[in-house]
Amino acid sequence: MSETATVSVKIPKNIYAELAIRIPEGERSSFLRDAIIEKLQKTPAPDKILELEQRIQRIEDDLSLIKSCLADLEFLTYERGKVNPHIFCVDSIDHAIMNHLIHHKGATTPELAEALKLNRWLILNHLKRIMGRSRKQLGKPIVEYFAGEKAGKKKAWWLDEELIEEQQESSQD
Repeated sequence: MSETATVSVKIPKNIYAELAIRIPEGERSSFLRDAIIEKLQKTPAPDKILELEQRIQRIEDDLSLIKSCLADLEFLTYERGKVNPHIFCVDSIDHAIMNHLIHHKGATTPELAEALKLNRWLILNHLKRIMGRSRKQLGKPIVEYFAGEKAGKKKAWWLDEELIEEQQESSQD
């Protein structure tokens, strides 16, 4: 055994009484040492936690990329229902806009322009085309502009979650 250090511990009297009943007097020190060592072995080190968090983040990023590719190929439908919002996208700009809306639940045109590093008029035109294509195919637009305040944003574009829920309910019947 390596060099030892003395530790003083305060425990409730009822726990000490239980320890005194169960563990003989000469073995208590080794019992407590073993209990501490066992507990430390079960507790992950902080650097291990950081490493695991980084690995999980990489896995989530890879999974997101895979889902995006599958959605582009129309093998994967949108998670919340049967309507895949990506089927109304024609190019990479449309897909980027849709990914941002899905991830952030909604966004203003300037927010989208800043996030995607594009002209806001270009974004606006793409949103209007997505809205038109979805209205033509589903009877309702999948993205809608709401001028009032919703979720802390004014004059923003939102995914129509009612439409997605309706599609899910009708497909279950």
